[in-house]
Formats: sequence, structure tokens, C-alpha cells
Amino acid sequence: IESGTNFQVKKLHVKPKSRLSLRFHEKRAEHWVVVSGQASVINGEELLLLNKGDSTYIPMGVSHCLENKTDQILEVIEVQSGAYLGEDDIVRLEDNYGRK
Repeated sequence: IESGTNFQVKKLHVKPKSRLSLRFHEKRAEHWVVVSGQASVINGEELLLLNKGDSTYIPMGVSHCLENKTDQILEVIEVQSGAYLGEDDIVRLEDNYGRK
């Protein structure tokens, strides 16, 4: 959606009954805001259920996962902040798609 010095904004679409990898980032933090649907989130040691308008902040180095357990599309705005925002700053701990 937008990017600049030390930030990037993305809109994520998570299909029904789908899950992103359990991961962490060494060089960026993220803030997730649910714009439609319901998100099941792992944020460090917390398990959260977020609805439209709810959000969570994920500090650098904290493991996190986004899951859609419903039958509807989940839409989330992700605001990344940090000195480096490259896609290679993903350390996957678990992945349903066999990525490392």
C-alpha cells in the first residue's frame, strides 16, 4: 500500500481455513489491524482472537502467526517498522508449505 524510510504498509488476505507460518523477524516490528473477518493470532506467549477493528503489536524478535479459522476471507493491514524491511528477514519456526 505504502512504503518509506523505515516503514512499509501491506494489506494481507488470508483464505478461509488457512494459516501463515509461525515466524519472527530480527530487524522489524509489525502492527496488525483486522479490517474484516476474524483473526486467530499467536503473539509471543499470547493467543488472541481479533475481530474487525482490533489490533496487536508484534515487537522485533517475537514469534507470531496469523490464522483464519473461519469460512470468510480475513483482511489485515500490516504496518512494518524497522531499519530493514526485506522479505528475507523471516525466520520460520513452522510452515505448512515446507518453506524454510
